[in-house]
Amino acid sequence: MKLARITLAAITALGASGLAACGSGSPASTAGGTAGGGQTVKVGIKFDQPNMGLKSGSTYEGFDVDVANYIAKKINVTPEFVEAISSQRESLIKTGQVKYIVGTYSITDKRKVDVDFAGPYFIAGQDLLVRSDDTAITGPDTLAGKKLCSVKGSTSASNLQAKYPGINLQEYNTYTLCVDALKAGSVDALTTDNTILAGYAAQDANKGKLKVVGTTFSTENYGVGLKKGDTAFCNQVNDAIKEFISSGEWQKSVDKWLGPAGFKPGEGNPPTPAACS
Repeated sequence: MKLARITLAAITALGASGLAACGSGSPASTAGGTAGGGQTVKVGIKFDQPNMGLKSGSTYEGFDVDVANYIAKKINVTPEFVEAISSQRESLIKTGQVKYIVGTYSITDKRKVDVDFAGPYFIAGQDLLVRSDDTAITGPDTLAGKKLCSVKGSTSASNLQAKYPGINLQEYNTYTLCVDALKAGSVDALTTDNTILAGYAAQDANKGKLKVVGTTFSTENYGVGLKKGDTAFCNQVNDAIKEFISSGEWQKSVDKWLGPAGFKPGEGNPPTPAACS
């Protein structure tokens, strides 16, 4: 009788211990995120940039996703990816809707008024995507009278408006809409960073239909956007970026996502992150 009471008490204690372990220690799983452990945080990426930041079903892939996951692992958080379109990035950070953004996000003085940047982690250049049979457009100086597509809020649109005021600029919400308009003949060219354009040209649906002109005309330093004044967190992210580069993971990711399109990183890559300020 005494032995039966001891056994029942032991079973009860083990059950309680098991329930406590399930309820307290396990981080929430995230759709498409790579578990880094610890707290789950929202991270902004692009959802429609092949080979950089792309949502495919419930998974996410691309060079920027690799960067975002590496940072999350080093700072011991689990990322939950949310879409950060160009025109909403500063707002998402300032209102605390995301912890950080890795989304072909060029570091500019104008943006640094509202947010801080860690990095750069990649140096890209602005270029043009045109239909494969188009031999008339060879650079921005051949766009007079042409319909040029870009995305609202991107530096690509403002750069061209300032340098080539005669261009008929058409702004869409996403690059995918620009690509669709280009293939349909509604616009004559799409401009943004060469990394993004190479990804679109390499997609099965666009092979043989679209091409990158191959004449870059800007320098875009990709940074990780984060809350203004959070220097301690910025330093953590910078340390993660430096390790991403020195460990060889930066090159592996470039080869995996940009290599198939024949893309070669330009001068200055891999970059050295600047001091947080």
